[in-house]
Amino acid sequence: MTAIKTAFLLAAAAAVSACATGADKSSDGHFGDGSSSTLSNMTAGIWVDPNGCEHWIIDDGLEGYADLRRTPDGKPVCNSNLPRNVATGPFKNGSTLWDPI
Repeated sequence: MTAIKTAFLLAAAAAVSACATGADKSSDGHFGDGSSSTLSNMTAGIWVDPNGCEHWIIDDGLEGYADLRRTPDGKPVCNSNLPRNVATGPFKNGSTLWDPI
């Protein structure tokens, strides 16, 4: 029984050791254009998924970012009047990297 408890404790310790804070995802590295700006300085657009739910999107030409748009109480914003599978707004503003797409 002691061997089972020891194995369980070692497995639990290994699982907990994997819990660590990740990298800061609020800023963009801008490796392609050499600038360093936070995503809050860029302009977001809205993409509506096939189910009608809206997502905030930012495209800096090298990387793209998306996050589900939510109401103040945390519910997703769905049943949008915007066209589905279409990105609207100036979501490519704020980057100096040229993006042909």
